Amino acid sequence: MIYLITGGAGFMGSNFLLYMIDKYPSDIFINVDKLTYASNKEYLKSVESLDNYIFIKGDICNKDLLKEIFQKYQIDCVVNFAAESHVDNSIENPESFFYTNIIGTSNLLEYCRIFNVKKYHQISTDEVYGDVDIESTGSFSEVDTLNPNNPYSASKASADLICLSYYKTFGLSVTISRSANNMGPNQNEEKLIPKIINNAIRNKPIPIYGYGTNVRDWIYVDDHSSAVDLIIQSGVAGNIYNVSAQNPISNIKLAMLILNKMNKQDSLLKFVEDRKAHDEKYAMNTFKIQQLGWRPKYSFKNALERTITLLCNQFSKD
Repeated sequence: MIYLITGGAGFMGSNFLLYMIDKYPSDIFINVDKLTYASNKEYLKSVESLDNYIFIKGDICNKDLLKEIFQKYQIDCVVNFAAESHVDNSIENPESFFYTNIIGTSNLLEYCRIFNVKKYHQISTDEVYGDVDIESTGSFSEVDTLNPNNPYSASKASADLICLSYYKTFGLSVTISRSANNMGPNQNEEKLIPKIINNAIRNKPIPIYGYGTNVRDWIYVDDHSSAVDLIIQSGVAGNIYNVSAQNPISNIKLAMLILNKMNKQDSLLKFVEDRKAHDEKYAMNTFKIQQLGWRPKYSFKNALERTITLLCNQFSKD
């Protein structure tokens, strides 16, 4: 198999590549990443000299580059991690999110169609469903209506619909995974867990939006990688799969838990003005991917402890 992994130098993409290269050493992996502030080739230093790994610096919005890549390599499967993903940035600059997340995705799909690529997998997010009431015990399934509340989630919802249109109209073998929040190594410090850890190391104030009551669901990044791999191998074309380890926790409780494990004081926490259109709670039903045989390997406790250790090492070198 020849895989094209876009956004493979970012957080989730780099961890997926490391997972796949280790599991499938005879397959070829082409990594296309434009190396924004949130990406780093160093994440993949351990594989950069391998014969089955190819890195290309480039943008999925560059159609000429994509055409050249699809012409040169007989790609069997595209996995699209490339995205602008920080919600705060989408509020400040929505256009860049629409450009990369929508136009970039449509470019990839079109070249998959033209060059008869066997499989296309889209990395999406639980945020496309919108939020559930903070007191609710309900959860979203893959057939629920999309109701995104910010430019980032709207751009990802749009991309999902475009993907499904290529399946329905052209018969392209498309699958989509919608994931809970990932934790693990190689994540940029703008995200919640890395920001808490990085600021705590430096004894700097840790900003918490509103009262910190917003609930997020967490999964370890390697568990996400195993889920995506399983969907690629066994998922049904035209289908969406929710990916979650069922670990909901409020932002304030998460921050306090991390500080406790780092032997830091809660006084570092600083409540700040809430984010616009801040979703209260995310929750997804994962029955569908469980039917494929997937289960998370890491408990929340093990995932968080592992993440703290790895990110402390990462940020201590900066």
